[in-house]
Amino acid sequence: MVRAGRPALTRLLGTLAPDAFARDHWGHTLHLADVEDRGGDEFTDLFSLDAVDELVSDRALRTPFLRVAKDGSTLPESTFTSSGGTGAGMPDQADDSRLLRLFADGSTIVLQGLHRTWSPIRAFAADLADDLGSPVQVNAYVTPAANQGFDDHYDVHDVFVLQVSGTKRWALRQPVLPQPLRSQPWTDRREEVAAAAREPAYLETTLRPGDCLYLPRGWIHSARAMGEVSTHLTIGVHAWTRHHVARAALDLVGAGLGDESDVRQSLPLGVDLSSPDGWGADVEQVRSTLLRRLRDLPAEELAAVLHEDQRRSARPAPVRPLAQAAAAEQLGADDAVVLRGHLAATLREHGDRVGVVSRVAEFTLPASYRPALERLLQADPVVVRDLGGLAGLDEAGAVDLARGLLRRGVACLPEQSPGPG
Repeated sequence: MVRAGRPALTRLLGTLAPDAFARDHWGHTLHLADVEDRGGDEFTDLFSLDAVDELVSDRALRTPFLRVAKDGSTLPESTFTSSGGTGAGMPDQADDSRLLRLFADGSTIVLQGLHRTWSPIRAFAADLADDLGSPVQVNAYVTPAANQGFDDHYDVHDVFVLQVSGTKRWALRQPVLPQPLRSQPWTDRREEVAAAAREPAYLETTLRPGDCLYLPRGWIHSARAMGEVSTHLTIGVHAWTRHHVARAALDLVGAGLGDESDVRQSLPLGVDLSSPDGWGADVEQVRSTLLRRLRDLPAEELAAVLHEDQRRSARPAPVRPLAQAAAAEQLGADDAVVLRGHLAATLREHGDRVGVVSRVAEFTLPASYRPALERLLQADPVVVRDLGGLAGLDEAGAVDLARGLLRRGVACLPEQSPGPG
């Protein structure tokens, strides 16, 4: 569910309205919102240098949540990891002493997957994914003064760059391949990228704390820290594309070809598959069938497949298992419950039952419960007694229904819900 106003996206864009961003920038054109445009917000609630130290020193962070780069190359994991010692012997844990030496020598520390490992970013990233309708990932790049972590390159996903501390000088160049897919990385066009990097930049700019740069996929970029340690967040946006729609359509058409008697027929006896000369008519028959099935493919079938892909692309808001179990045990009819955040829940008909499908569970309940479930899916708190009344339940039945929803991880107490359902 995308919330009205898209507040997480609005925070990044500053004075630019989301509708204008969608029309004039999304997927194709740079946008820079400086800290003044954004009302002085420097992202201090999301990340900091202290957060970097806590993650690499106190959290037993492991690869691939951490990597290190210098002079355009990623260093071997063995140079910045080690075992955690007795009782925690995994060899790929961050070694703060090695990181200290590497950072002091000019290496960039890259913290990957912060949308999973750092709570403030996890909450913001989930909200932003809802606003954009596309999954996001968040990395941090911590670069010593006057150093550069990576050479000119392009990404195969859109990026929002959030400058958190220090300053960083960016050089930006137009794509050699506009809107590349994940299967088209910059390393496949290394020479073209290098040649483009020798030309004058489309834009050179220095990002300060609170500046936010939107960089569509394919735009060539490099960045160098200025006179102090620089930290920026990159929010990678894995936008859904027409290519996703095309692949889903081909998969659906292919899955149904077994129903076509003409397609099931054998090729000529003694067929030579190295040349279509002897089976050209078969090619035309298959083409005709594929085109017909593509034309007749209901958009609703495509939507169902893509919605499932979207549901699997992200996780719901976190839930604390022990606290949730205790809350379910102590729940009363006068308490309120709310749909768990970022659950992507929907209802389906199952005969005399109603199905609940979400990112955490799929189950059915009596069809008479549907009004109660529809009320819950509105994502506003609802009193347990009122929820049960919509399902035709007495007070004890209402509590049992709400407890079951809490124990399945579908509902939670209002104070435990950090985002929309």
